[in-house]
Amino acid sequence: MKVTLFGATGDLGGECLAQCLQAGHDVTVLVRTPDKLPAVFKDRIRVVQGDGLVLEDVSRALPSGTHAILFAVGVDEKTSPPDLCTDITRHILTVMRQTHIPRFVWCGGGSTLRPDDVVTFGAKFVCWFSEIFLKHRHTDKQHQLTLLDENTDLCWVGIRPLQMKQGAMKGRYRLGFNAFSGMSKIHFADCAQAMIRMLEDDTWLGKAPIIQY
Repeated sequence: MKVTLFGATGDLGGECLAQCLQAGHDVTVLVRTPDKLPAVFKDRIRVVQGDGLVLEDVSRALPSGTHAILFAVGVDEKTSPPDLCTDITRHILTVMRQTHIPRFVWCGGGSTLRPDDVVTFGAKFVCWFSEIFLKHRHTDKQHQLTLLDENTDLCWVGIRPLQMKQGAMKGRYRLGFNAFSGMSKIHFADCAQAMIRMLEDDTWLGKAPIIQY
């Protein structure tokens, strides 16, 4: 499968890149700084230097015949511009329509509640904490999800992790609209595994389940 990955130099994106290659996918990445990519992967992928906030760069990273897009862009509270993920996603959706790319798999955040969620005190605490202390990240992910909800004619699917941590892949986790709290955790490796499985699994199309242990 021909896959383009956004956010390849981050913790989650690095896991997505490694696991995509292990699965035998043909991978293109859009990165601002190619030197940040692991040297061991550079000869095995197509590297497009550019910025996801520039439509022309996004278009270059999504060549004809692309089968799917993986979105693992992270938000830094101090350095990321407002609505980073939302604006990159808007460009991606534009190109998806132009070139008929069939799937977009993205990573959001657990502070954005969905109608199917089991909304407990723990979930409400996550939202409150994010709105106060992670407002930049929370607002961007909320806007991104609103944008996707406005484009339900396109094929998208995603996950919403809570606390993402470094750690070995367990391969066992809950994926759904289960109760969650600020204590819910998941390793980057398992997030990546879930996203890569969604490249070919239609179970959660148009939805964004919570992922947690």
